[in-house]
Amino acid sequence: MSLLTRYLLKRLGAMTVFSLIALLALYVFFDVLQESADLGKNGYGVGSMLAYVALLIPAHVYELLPLAVLIGGLIALSGLANNSELTVMKASGVSTKRFVKTLLSFGLVFAILTAVLGEWVAPKSQQYAERLKNHVQKNDGPVGQSGVWIKNEGRYINFGELLPDLSVRNLTIYSHNANYELSQALHADSAHNIGGNQWQLKQVAITDLSANATKTRTEAQTTLTLEVDDAVLRALQVEPEQMSLLALGDYIKHLKTNSQQSERYEIAWWRKLTYPIAALAMALIALAFTPQATRRTNTTIKLFIGIFVGVGFHFANRFFAFSAQLYNIAPAIAAILPTLLFLIGAIYWIRRQERR
Repeated sequence: MSLLTRYLLKRLGAMTVFSLIALLALYVFFDVLQESADLGKNGYGVGSMLAYVALLIPAHVYELLPLAVLIGGLIALSGLANNSELTVMKASGVSTKRFVKTLLSFGLVFAILTAVLGEWVAPKSQQYAERLKNHVQKNDGPVGQSGVWIKNEGRYINFGELLPDLSVRNLTIYSHNANYELSQALHADSAHNIGGNQWQLKQVAITDLSANATKTRTEAQTTLTLEVDDAVLRALQVEPEQMSLLALGDYIKHLKTNSQQSERYEIAWWRKLTYPIAALAMALIALAFTPQATRRTNTTIKLFIGIFVGVGFHFANRFFAFSAQLYNIAPAIAAILPTLLFLIGAIYWIRRQERR
């Protein structure tokens, strides 16, 4: 990597981080305002509120990274243009192709970061935030990465994850006798509420414990009575946007197997798959809207237009997702089209500037 490339990447990276921090501060401020209305209710204090808001940060970072790449890239490149550094670079033989290559490398780093956040960090932290808030307000039991624990009629029950159709993954129940000695351990791969307090468990492993022996048996399906507060289920329930790519894929397969509607989840799956590419598109858009002249008025106007385009992309993604469900547009097209259109637009403007 040449000295010039390192210099450009350093400037681009620094401005993107600063832009992300500024955008994130705004989101956190609005989160605090929204949550302050619940302060003092059912033990929901300042500490709990700040913990909840902090756990939402990875999801905000995931959503804001492409926009931060655009704004950071625009600020960095506009600064270089104002200082005549871009002019000197081009006069020294640095081609547009090399600028594009550098911008793509810069965007790729943030695309990978976006993918990591969207698949492993943001879904877990967002789900944990909801469970934490519910635990504090409802006092239903300890909350952790393994789900929510509740105590119910001599049983300690762990709900791992609640899917949108109200079926539970990884249900674990520990039962004790009158002397508070563990008498039975039950684990079900899945459980579904079939009405009232009745739950249908599938792929069940049951271990009965006594003073003299331990006996284990398995059942393909069984029915169990469990009294569960609706608030616990709401805390566990996962929205499509909060699910990882792998979890969405499994759930779409489950819906299709049971002849259920899956369009909303397919759109979420395709959007999560293609969203990291938006960072590459935003990096090229930053180059497309970088002013070639050094007039400050020209720089300000192009910077404003570039930021407006980035905000437009942010909302276009959501608009296409809703439109796809209303007009039966193919999920893949609904997810890919916004990024593709903005990417084509960026390439067009870069080529147009080059011809000038």
